[in-house]
Amino acid sequence: MEHTITTQKVKFKVFRFNAEEDYLPYYDDYEMEVTSEEVVLDILNRIKWDHDGSFSYRRSCRHGICGACAIKVNGRSTLACKESMNDMVDLFGSELVIEPLSKKRAVKDMIIDKSDFWEKHAAIQPYVVTDVDEAPEMENLVSPHDAEALDEADLCIQCGACHYACPAVEVNDDFFGPAAFAAAYRFEADVRDESETRLMDVNQMGQGVWDCVKCFECREVCPKEIDPIGKITKLHQKLFQEGKAESNVATRHAVGFIHSIAKRGVLDEGGLVLYSEGPAIVKHLPVAFKMFTKGKIPMPWQLPKSDNMDEIKALVKSSTTAKF
Repeated sequence: MEHTITTQKVKFKVFRFNAEEDYLPYYDDYEMEVTSEEVVLDILNRIKWDHDGSFSYRRSCRHGICGACAIKVNGRSTLACKESMNDMVDLFGSELVIEPLSKKRAVKDMIIDKSDFWEKHAAIQPYVVTDVDEAPEMENLVSPHDAEALDEADLCIQCGACHYACPAVEVNDDFFGPAAFAAAYRFEADVRDESETRLMDVNQMGQGVWDCVKCFECREVCPKEIDPIGKITKLHQKLFQEGKAESNVATRHAVGFIHSIAKRGVLDEGGLVLYSEGPAIVKHLPVAFKMFTKGKIPMPWQLPKSDNMDEIKALVKSSTTAKF
């Protein structure tokens, strides 16, 4: 089948800011004929080479390996060297806004200060913690079965796409973020690792995995399909399985969810909030009253119950390995 290269006209609104000269950011407009062969990085190159040599961005490998060229297109994190322009136009139309991963961390145009990303990555011990024989007589081999436990977390290129797409990172400066958690899981799952502190570090409220809001945005934007939310869930399970999960709103919410399903086969939302928050539930009473008047929540004695409770209890028992 003959391969045909097509072209289409696309308008770009491009974020511009120089921390050394500008008080506020602004946007430059460009209109280009874009071919079906081009990726987003080609557009960045054309802006710099054909329109404005001062336009600044990071780029290196052009093969989706180094992670340097991660930016946002219409608010969606993307790796510029990997993302097809055709796909961007199909997704957002012919008017695209190009911005850095984090506008508030912009240093110059698409270049941002990623120091928070690296500090959080370093905080979770991103290496195998173990005593190493200075003169080993043989390799410390990892079997294919044990390597599979890493669940491809070792493929992360640390581009920061998930980190700066995470809404929890945006509002909580202490939150480690999905990339750091994926790295934490990668080393927690390594059979050679003997760290006694990493898992407890990600167990802390505020900075740890329990503050993840499970929006799945990190999974959507990851250019390497690492599935960071999947690794966060595995860390949740590991904390329960090892009996290290402390009692807090998030862990009680998980336990209350299981209890509700095991008891009725359906989610008792009112009971779940009461179990999770305890006396603090009073702050939710105005909302609960409005939901009740709109028929959104039943009274406790009106809660439905599944007809297949034996089957549901068996499923809950077979799928639960955690210690509550």
